[in-house]
Amino acid sequence: MRIVPVPGSTEAETRRGLVVRARAGTLTEVSAYAGGAPVPGRFNATRTTWRSDWALAPGREHIVNVTASGAGGVPVSTSGRFRTLTPARAFGIASVAPSPGETVGVGMPIIVNFDTPVTDRAAVERALEVRSTKPVEGAWRWTGETEAVYRPRRNWPARQKVVFAAHLSGVRAAGDAYGTSDHETSFAVGRRQVSLIDAQEHQMEVRRDGRVVQQMAISAGMGTTREYTTTSGVHLTMEKGNPVRMVSPGRKKGDPDYYDLMIDYAVRISDSGEYVHALDNIWAQGRQNVSHGCVNARPDQAAWFHDTSLRGDPVVIRGTDRELEWDNGWGYWQLSWAEWLEGSALRAAPPPRPTTGSPAPPAP
Repeated sequence: MRIVPVPGSTEAETRRGLVVRARAGTLTEVSAYAGGAPVPGRFNATRTTWRSDWALAPGREHIVNVTASGAGGVPVSTSGRFRTLTPARAFGIASVAPSPGETVGVGMPIIVNFDTPVTDRAAVERALEVRSTKPVEGAWRWTGETEAVYRPRRNWPARQKVVFAAHLSGVRAAGDAYGTSDHETSFAVGRRQVSLIDAQEHQMEVRRDGRVVQQMAISAGMGTTREYTTTSGVHLTMEKGNPVRMVSPGRKKGDPDYYDLMIDYAVRISDSGEYVHALDNIWAQGRQNVSHGCVNARPDQAAWFHDTSLRGDPVVIRGTDRELEWDNGWGYWQLSWAEWLEGSALRAAPPPRPTTGSPAPPAP
């Protein structure tokens, strides 16, 4: 039998995990421990190889016990121990959204921020696991040196539990920076609520589990400038406040169109200053777009929307000539699935191979 890392090692590499191979016969039992904690792993289909599920914890003594069937079916046992390397720098998670135990909307992404710029994105991405009561197809996309975002291919099925686990212990993120601990958190997906806003018709319809639960007359961005044009596309509710202070960007007091206001029942839907909020300009709602880019509604209806919204509820806007950028807030659903996968270190399509020489003749 062969064990890697080699028993007796004192600075064993962690990244490739633990591998046990039978030189002849099959493996019948493998147990491994890191500092007393079990190391999870599994056999291949022929039970000739056992691999740990994840990288090995750094700076720990590991003990491995192996039993295999030898010649003539006679059991053969061996054991070994080794110690993994101690990293020069630790790497870990700085923040995760959703928050632990939070209930979110069906469009909610998982947003992970790391405390160190990641250069080996494939290794880190391979260590990230998402489990849900109702399994979905999903993928990670790197949005910066320290941020990775997970999005299902389609909205989450409603009313279920999701667990996010980062098996980072022993994973090298960059240079001499290794993960030294794992991270796990869970959240719930609530009811399915989707809001549809037509800026030309000046109407907003809120559907919950496929049923219309609110119809609201609204006023959207006046459209006199790009800044004052509401973006069309699939938004997500990001945060809310009552009230929220709103100040005109790039303008100072005394400039034309300057404003500094406290706005009630505001639900953010982008990073470019767009909210669904309350405003007592009922004369315009349902008739005319007069805002600075936000969507405003009658105060009582805006209060209802504020109070019943969850982070990650989709808000789909149409009818304007300004498209929501995918990286404006949580505009991730603006990307097709193929486009989303281009940002994954594991699932992006490889570039086409360059062709050399003369092209092949056409087939008869």
